[in-house]
Amino acid sequence: MSGAVDVAGAPRRDYQPLFERAEDDMPGLYLEEFVPGAVIRHSLTKSVTESDNMLFSVMTLNPQPLHIDFDFAAKSEWGKPLVNSLFTLGLMIGISVHDTTLGTTIGNLGMTETVFPHPLFHGDTVHVETEVLSVRESKSKPDRGIVEFEHRAYNQDNILVARCVRQAMMLRRKA
Repeated sequence: MSGAVDVAGAPRRDYQPLFERAEDDMPGLYLEEFVPGAVIRHSLTKSVTESDNMLFSVMTLNPQPLHIDFDFAAKSEWGKPLVNSLFTLGLMIGISVHDTTLGTTIGNLGMTETVFPHPLFHGDTVHVETEVLSVRESKSKPDRGIVEFEHRAYNQDNILVARCVRQAMMLRRKA
């Protein structure tokens, strides 16, 4: 059991964790649990708000008027603000985390083939599915491997709004 330590690094005797966390308590999947070709339809959805889009654009210092200027966006071919595509990407991957990598990922290795075939607008509701493209054990570290995912995000009309292929370093289940 790992516990709290005092300033000098000695174990604190008064520390009691709220619960013991066993390996099986992780909601994410381990390397061995991913099967190429499997499609996970995530139950979590999100309706995107104006506030989501504005806050994300401001936090990332993105002054693109298509995202934050209603007058400018009204005169564009879209007639209204577009949701920042990097927010869309983050939301798509974020929705997938609980069912795939929560507590079992070591880190993202990369994202490729990222496309936004249809814009996302304020008020749209996003749902996501993830397909496992490949799984391989690490050649140098036996406690991990690499899973390649394809994430796909759709709006409420089932129109594809984002897709990307992501490679993640995943833990193996302890023997």
